[in-house]
Amino acid sequence: KQWYQRRVRERKGYGKFLIQFSYELSKRDCQVGTPEKPLSDLGKLSYRSYWSWILLDLLKDLHGTVSIKELSNRTSITEDDIISTLQMLNIVKYWKGQHIICVTPKQVEEHLKSENYRKPLLTVQQDALKWAQKGKRGRPSKKQKSND
Repeated sequence: KQWYQRRVRERKGYGKFLIQFSYELSKRDCQVGTPEKPLSDLGKLSYRSYWSWILLDLLKDLHGTVSIKELSNRTSITEDDIISTLQMLNIVKYWKGQHIICVTPKQVEEHLKSENYRKPLLTVQQDALKWAQKGKRGRPSKKQKSND
């Protein structure tokens, strides 16, 4: 019975939703983050799947060149996590001491069609997310007070 109850809660998208939620908060705080290591096998799969979806979705809409640093700034995912994900997707090359993203729009679309990299079932509605960063002692920071 316990096994059955656990299976009912799996594959509903809650894990990726929480991952996305944490990255959205990181973006609001202009912080780059990574999960606490070491990750379990299931945790690694969940994060890698989320990172792949986010990066492929971004690359789908970009034209021209983009750096790993730019992707990190846009997503709040660390450069190391981005590089390892792009390596797994086989769309990054190491050339003259730096990682270069080498991908065509067709390759991005093919990856996005894959079950592993589809949009999660549940996603954070970014426009509905209200977040007030707290300063020391639980008070809103001076920056936020001036914005109110």
